[in-house]
Formats: sequence, structure tokens, C-alpha cells
Amino acid sequence: MPIWFLVTIALVAAYLIGAVPFALIVGKLSRGVDLREHGSGNLGATNAVRVLGWKLGLLALALDVAKGAAAVGLAVGFAAIAPGGNAYDLTMIGALIAAMAGHSYSPYVRFTGGKGVAVAAGGVLIITPLAWPILLLTFLAVTAAWRMVSLGSIVVAVEFPLLCLWLYPDRTPVVALSFLAAALVVWRHRSNLKRIAHGEEARISLGSRAQAERREDE
Repeated sequence: MPIWFLVTIALVAAYLIGAVPFALIVGKLSRGVDLREHGSGNLGATNAVRVLGWKLGLLALALDVAKGAAAVGLAVGFAAIAPGGNAYDLTMIGALIAAMAGHSYSPYVRFTGGKGVAVAAGGVLIITPLAWPILLLTFLAVTAAWRMVSLGSIVVAVEFPLLCLWLYPDRTPVVALSFLAAALVVWRHRSNLKRIAHGEEARISLGSRAQAERREDE
């Protein structure tokens, strides 16, 4: 089969993998709760933490990260593109974008979803493994200190291009992706930035069950 055909199938598969609404599935199976009807109504890990509690919320987060990694890894494997070179990077980047689009606009739940930060984290693990531990530590530190997932996501988004320039200066598509991803994450969190500036951003709770009615972070 021609490579373009394999890549197209791989990108469609990445979209469908990213579209699996794990937060909704975890809520339904564990508590019989539809997250679209509670809290922010968002199908992201933050709303899962607030509505279901931190243990189930972390499970939803881990599953979203895993599907991002799976979408990217399976794409390059299915397309049989050898590691190294722009074709490899571009295929991974395309798969990541497709997975994030699937998560944000899932055909399984009437094209609703989350903001895709956790899915992006999974894809970044495959695309830029050297940057991933630093980004994870930054996210955990910021989120723990201020108890705002949105702030952690924004700080990591800004840090990502800097790390790519440092660690992967010769991988032009990856560096370009990092700047595009940072701009997208900051743009999608613009309402959160306004609330943070006014001291109105909701903070996560690590209690047994979070408050259901909070503002949307992720």
C-alpha cells in the first residue's frame, strides 16, 4: 500500500482512539455518574477529580495520557515509518493533533469532550521523551502549590517550547509543534487566565469527593 494511504488510516485511527471518553466511562462504571451533568460538564480529568474524587480522577487522567501515547505510537508503527527524519516527526505530530481533536470533539458523545491537555501529555511522552519528565515535575509542582490544574497546564505549555529548543534544536517539526501547542493551550485557557488574574479560579480538592459545581479548567 502507498505510504500516504497508511498514514491516512493511522491518523483516522488516532482520532478515534483519542475520542474514547474515558472520564465519562469511569464516572458511569464507578458511580453511575454522567460527568456532562455535573461540575463543569467537561469530560476532562479535572472535572473527574472534582466530581468523582481524586482516585477516580487520577484513573481518568492516566487513561487519557495513555490514549495519547497509544495514538502516536500506533500511528508511526502502522505507517511503518522508520524513526528519524521529518516524515517520522510529522506523522507523530499529525497523530497527536488527531488524538487531541478526537478528545475535544468526540463523535462518541456528540462531538463534545475535554481540552486535550492530558492527551497531549501522552503524545509528548512519545515525541519528546527527554522533555517529558521535566514537564511532569513542573506540572505536579505548580498544581500542588496552587491547587489549580489550569495554572499547571499553562506553565507547562509555556515551558515546552523552551525545552524543545534546548533538547531537540535539530528537529524543526517538533520545535514548530511545541510553539503551536503552547499557543493553543494558552488560548484554550484564556478564560482560566482571566479568573486567575482576578483570584476567582477554582482550586482542586484532594478530599474523598470534590465539590461538583466548579468552573471548568481542563
